[in-house]
Amino acid sequence: MAEFKGKTLFISGGTRGIGKAIVYAFAEAGADVAFTYASSADTANDIIADVESKYGVKSCAYKLNILEPNTYKDVFKEFDADFERLDFFISNAIISGRAVVGGFGPFMRLKPRGLDNIWTATVDAFVVGAQEAAKRMEKVGGGNIISMSSTGNLVYTPNYAGHGANKAAVETMVKYAAAELGEKNIRVNAVSGGPIDTDALKAFPNYEEVKAEVVARSPLSRMGEAQDLTGACKFLCSNDSSWLTGQTIVVDGGTTFQ
Repeated sequence: MAEFKGKTLFISGGTRGIGKAIVYAFAEAGADVAFTYASSADTANDIIADVESKYGVKSCAYKLNILEPNTYKDVFKEFDADFERLDFFISNAIISGRAVVGGFGPFMRLKPRGLDNIWTATVDAFVVGAQEAAKRMEKVGGGNIISMSSTGNLVYTPNYAGHGANKAAVETMVKYAAAELGEKNIRVNAVSGGPIDTDALKAFPNYEEVKAEVVARSPLSRMGEAQDLTGACKFLCSNDSSWLTGQTIVVDGGTTFQ
């Protein structure tokens, strides 16, 4: 897509799953790509080398602890040293493992600490990241901001109350950001994915049960793949969606209707 050439994407959590698929999709379309990683610099560097070799674009990666959202400010300073402009920002990084203990589980087992961590990584991180992105987009005449979400706030998913509630919250924050950033020619939307077959989903203790349920519910009779969300992201960052802001696009294989 010619309209992506000469522009720059910054996405949080770009080394695996949905984030990695988006990095490759935008690079293939001609955009320079910046992304964050949580721990593995080697993995990030491998992606940089592969993307630059395949698509002839510039790529850089930055370490970010999503549980400390204010460090986005330091990361964006590094970004400024590497790139002259920012056109697209996608808030995608999530947390898992020990950080969500007390936040991932049945309602009666939820604990404030785990819930607070999910809020920090989902809502606070979106706010700080989007604020920093908007400052840079304003300098180039506008841009597009996306928060990745999930249908866990629309359809009951076992053990997902903590995440689902925060996805609902971030989708509301998207609407407020859209209302206030429109005057700067910055559009803000969300992409809500149904269960996607990634490492994060495979970490669910009932993964096989969830997978079977998704396949049974979907009219397309399959699980979603990370690449299934890239088209919606590219659409929201393209001129084809120039009058679309403050919305959530659901990409779920039809599972929320069943």
